Amino acid sequence: MREIVLDTETTGIDPKSGHRLVEIGCLELDNHIPTNRTYHVYLNPERDVPAEAYEVHGLDSTFLSDKPRFSDIVDSFLNFIDNASLVIHNASFDMGFINAELTRIGYDPLPSDRAIDTLAMAREQFPGAQASLDALCRRFGVDNANRTVHGALLDSQLLADVYLELCGGRQPDLELGADQATPGTGMPAIGDGRAPQPPRAHAPTAEEAAAHARFLERLKEPLWWA
Repeated sequence: MREIVLDTETTGIDPKSGHRLVEIGCLELDNHIPTNRTYHVYLNPERDVPAEAYEVHGLDSTFLSDKPRFSDIVDSFLNFIDNASLVIHNASFDMGFINAELTRIGYDPLPSDRAIDTLAMAREQFPGAQASLDALCRRFGVDNANRTVHGALLDSQLLADVYLELCGGRQPDLELGADQATPGTGMPAIGDGRAPQPPRAHAPTAEEAAAHARFLERLKEPLWWA
């Protein structure tokens, strides 16, 4: 199962008002395990970057002026995500900007059902609680100390950790590591710290053996006596 954790940075909050993408960051998961394959690009938005957007991500017009336009990288971006599901926090926002960029240059938009919205997942699991990426990092103990400003690749890396926790933890398939098994048995260790108990004697008593023999006598032509 291939999934792409995705985040973007923009010049504003509404693509219909002419705001554009300035950064895309993606991280690949294979069966919920990061593969270390990433996709990251800064983009020339072909317009100014308002001060309030700069305060969020720290990307200004001077820095972005020599970066590629979306039309320059669209094929490499689509090749990277291919047909994978897209894991996005507040998916309608990022999908809205990506699809606005795609339609602007004559490409088909991405269907909304490709997106897995971690914001919706968090609100369903923790109703009434804060569901921002920072709040979820605190909830799950994900280290976001380096997140002084928003950055698409860093945020996608943090979101990947949060997404795995929302899915039930880093081992949702319940595979056991070597340190989780009782030595020599292949069985899970007791989780409360107790030492494994030695096998108990289970040989039948004389009365139990006699009762079992009487029961067998009532069976007609049992296979083991053939």
